[in-house]
Amino acid sequence: MGGKILKRFVPMVAIDVATKQEAIDLFDKLMVKPQPIVKIGMELYYGLGQVIVKEAKKRGFKVFLDLKLYDISNTVHRAMAAIGRLGIDFTTIHAAGGSEMLIAGLAGLEEGAKEAGVEPAKLLAITQLTSIDEKILHEQQHVDLSLIESVQSYARLAEKVGLAGVVCSAHEIKAIREVTGDDFLCVTPGIRPTHAIKDDQKRVVTPAQARIVVTPAQARIDGSNAIVVGRPITQSFDPVAAYQEVQKAFLNEEEEK
Repeated sequence: MGGKILKRFVPMVAIDVATKQEAIDLFDKLMVKPQPIVKIGMELYYGLGQVIVKEAKKRGFKVFLDLKLYDISNTVHRAMAAIGRLGIDFTTIHAAGGSEMLIAGLAGLEEGAKEAGVEPAKLLAITQLTSIDEKILHEQQHVDLSLIESVQSYARLAEKVGLAGVVCSAHEIKAIREVTGDDFLCVTPGIRPTHAIKDDQKRVVTPAQARIVVTPAQARIDGSNAIVVGRPITQSFDPVAAYQEVQKAFLNEEEEK
């Protein structure tokens, strides 16, 4: 990579709560510098809609709207246009939908953003969910590829059609870097501090394990561009302290902006 330093973002905090008030309480607690990126998923968005995105943006947060679109191309195109008009920063689509669906989604996202006069969000492809392991892949999905090969295949497809990156396990970053370019983003959920439990995630690492460390002697090194952390922060007695602990472990402090 010729000494290129991979871009890293502040940690993304998954706001996986049931009510608007719980989400707003977390937004208000996390008004620190640098602000985390807040991840709004299906539970909140399906329950509250655009209002919860607006509440986050009103407080200055960048927003990762994680809806994992997966449908026929025309439907995905129209849905992504609506998402693009929200002025969010990241969103997701399933790579398993194929190239036609991915291209349609990207086009819709860019069209919606242009209509609203905002920058288009970075579109990330879901490779394999972090709840999927080799057993599920082979015995339930009947996929002949290994988990790593499946993730690599999806990453190559996403890059080929112009997506910004993928959502993947940190265990698969090195393999993805082998088949994609320097600027291709790897966003990794399933991150847990060493003292936290795994919950339902099967492929997890600590923030320090997920981060990239670049030295003058290194031409290239594996690493996450962004990590997603939920319950270890949001269910902590002190969410701000928990976030700052994760941020320090991932960004190693001198990377703070």
